[in-house]
Amino acid sequence: MMQPISRRTLLRGLGAAVALPWLESMTPAFARTSNSFPTRLGFLYTPNGKNMDDWTPKAEGAEYELPAILQPLKELRGEFSVLTGLTADKARAHGDGGGDHARALAAFLTGAQPRKTDGSDIRAGVSVDQVAAAAVGDQTRLSSLEIGCEAGAMAGNCDSGYSCVYSSTMSWKSATQPLPKEVNPKSVFDRLFGGGSAAERAKARARRQSVIDVVREDYKDVSGKVSKQDQRKLDEYMTSIHDIETRLERAMHLPDVKVPDGVAKPAGIPGSVEEHIKLMSDLLVLSFQTDVTRVATFVIANEGSNKPYAFIGVPEGHHDLSHHGNSQEKKAKIAKINTFHVSQLAYLLGRLRSVKEGDGTLLDHCMIAYGSGNSDGNAHNHDNLPVLLAGKGGGTIPQGRHVRFPKETPVNNLWLALLGRLGVKLPSLGDSTGVLAR
Repeated sequence: MMQPISRRTLLRGLGAAVALPWLESMTPAFARTSNSFPTRLGFLYTPNGKNMDDWTPKAEGAEYELPAILQPLKELRGEFSVLTGLTADKARAHGDGGGDHARALAAFLTGAQPRKTDGSDIRAGVSVDQVAAAAVGDQTRLSSLEIGCEAGAMAGNCDSGYSCVYSSTMSWKSATQPLPKEVNPKSVFDRLFGGGSAAERAKARARRQSVIDVVREDYKDVSGKVSKQDQRKLDEYMTSIHDIETRLERAMHLPDVKVPDGVAKPAGIPGSVEEHIKLMSDLLVLSFQTDVTRVATFVIANEGSNKPYAFIGVPEGHHDLSHHGNSQEKKAKIAKINTFHVSQLAYLLGRLRSVKEGDGTLLDHCMIAYGSGNSDGNAHNHDNLPVLLAGKGGGTIPQGRHVRFPKETPVNNLWLALLGRLGVKLPSLGDSTGVLAR
């Protein structure tokens, strides 16, 4: 019987700088089942809620009728479930007044009430993706990947006194450390597969290390001469620097990544919105397929986005339309935007399903959560969220259902359940009240 070999040993044995998909030779022949492959975790976000009448199935269980907005997923019906009744309570005002869009995105993965500020004293909570990255990120070149299709400011007032960072950032490494997303496919490609020659990359690493050394010396000079609050900020900053050092050190001992056959380097941001989303989806699939990372977030558009969608017959801004005032004409246009976004999800899931892994597919070994921190954009309500979960999580998630949970069930209960399938057992996360059953 063939002896299993480790991924790193295989790469060294090839004598070349190659990154490969998970191979059968990495596990014993008798164990080559879906459970032999790592589980990947992804989160996709679309803004401004949904036209909920056209999103929510009427029946529960496996025999539900697919609603209008979800029709692009009809060929993937057995690969996902619609989850109704989940709530992002910390996206509500709780005395903070307006700012539902900023709170919706900031609270979606954290379950934490973002501090209302447009200054530098931002605060939210650790997001579920970063909890996962801290647990499994040391096994891959990148601990996590943060991407999107709409740039956003990291400062300034974007929503009723809330910093722009809340409206444009999904991933939070700590309560005060948001992780900005990359919107340029070329930059994402370079991050995944490396840009330039080996010598150029070595020089870049040396430059980064030189900068880190200077920062460390400056820290020694300043530390102890500042206020306690500034000292905390400095300590957190140095923790981030140490994390970068650790990642650089790990990268130096890992093989360089070869671009898979048939994959071309993107030239930049496409002019077409649809092409941009699909290109970023392709890169997300590649990041999972080559095991460069196992954790990713994808903000398709920022919360409160007023992007028009003239190419599908909706020239008005998305956010403006979401305040439809129950106008049937405006709701029909919102449904068109919602359906377009779901069609892009269908593209991503189809690409994941097309990649074979063992006796299953890459999608079988994923957990892909898709949704929004708003439900009805007109009402700005944060209960009964539009949430969909795709992928079988390595065989641990039955799919093809509409599951209705009790009202006010925290969406963070779902995140705890997904973490558990990665082997991460936590008593709580944000405003969770327990691990989501079923």
